[in-house]
Amino acid sequence: MTSVFDLDKLVRETVKGLKPYSSARDEYVSDGSKMIFLDANENPYETGLNRYPDPQQRSVKTLLAEQKKILEQNILLGNGSDEVLDLIFRAFCEPNVDNIISLPPTYGMYKVLAGINAIENREVLLTKDFEPDVPGILDAINNKTKIIFICSPNNPTGNAFQKEKIKQLLEQFCGLVVIDEAYIDFSRGDSWLSALDSYPNLIVTQTMSKAYGMAGIRLGICYASIEIIAVLNKIKPPYNINQLTQYQALKRVLDDTLVQEEVKQILEERKKLIDELKGVSFVQKIYSTDANFVLVKVDNADTRYSQLLDKKIVVRNRSNQPLCENTLRLTIGTPEENKKLIDQLNEIS
Repeated sequence: MTSVFDLDKLVRETVKGLKPYSSARDEYVSDGSKMIFLDANENPYETGLNRYPDPQQRSVKTLLAEQKKILEQNILLGNGSDEVLDLIFRAFCEPNVDNIISLPPTYGMYKVLAGINAIENREVLLTKDFEPDVPGILDAINNKTKIIFICSPNNPTGNAFQKEKIKQLLEQFCGLVVIDEAYIDFSRGDSWLSALDSYPNLIVTQTMSKAYGMAGIRLGICYASIEIIAVLNKIKPPYNINQLTQYQALKRVLDDTLVQEEVKQILEERKKLIDELKGVSFVQKIYSTDANFVLVKVDNADTRYSQLLDKKIVVRNRSNQPLCENTLRLTIGTPEENKKLIDQLNEIS
């Protein structure tokens, strides 16, 4: 474990002195008793949604804490992972002063959020086998580097990074290491959640959009030390997670058996798709994946993308990303969708 990590030195001075906004629902937390609520200037007529939602999303956090075997105080929920990532920028990075490190090809919002928050984004390309270039990353760090963003399993490459490489960064970097685990449920490896107690500079983000199949409700999850979560709670909007999202999230998390069954089927379909892709003449390489998608190198990505579009199949052309020339990213669909994809690929071939 790093001995030089000091959270207080990372927090922006303007954030240190902030007191979080205290809403009516922070000051009085219902215990389920029948009460007359005249404290929040709400419309009194019952619509099912006329009351403000729980600003701390206690029911959802309680269930997630139980499933993940951590404390509720280690959890912050955001309006999608993008809000979680933006809160991290705003809490720890001083505009026009600090910098972060990202590892292209990777999730594009790290770069976008750096630009929005006026933070320098120092890009260190992955190696040719899509692994973090640890010496290059350490060389890019200076005394204004606040955060390293690591997407593992990585988007768009699909692979989970070697644990030892991430461990090196956690131990040798005195800033924050954010591991984006949006696709962790499809990985053969374990989540970094179990390491939260070992690394005070570790932040893990997950989402309800992938394995849980709830992209439409926009719910991102941040797991970190109690101290880091307390800082983020200072600046989060009071009602950032609406009542409908909380209700649907709770319902879905409770149905863990169904979620696991769907993940299992996606993994089975992933294997079948990869096996079938080996027989497609213009597929030149199939990259190893720990996600619910597979990246493939083809002879001409622009042509193949357009041909599939003509067949009413939409995939993602990732050729504009570093190290990803002539690649298509194929999300694992239903068995019927995957069969149609293969049929059309073979027809084109």
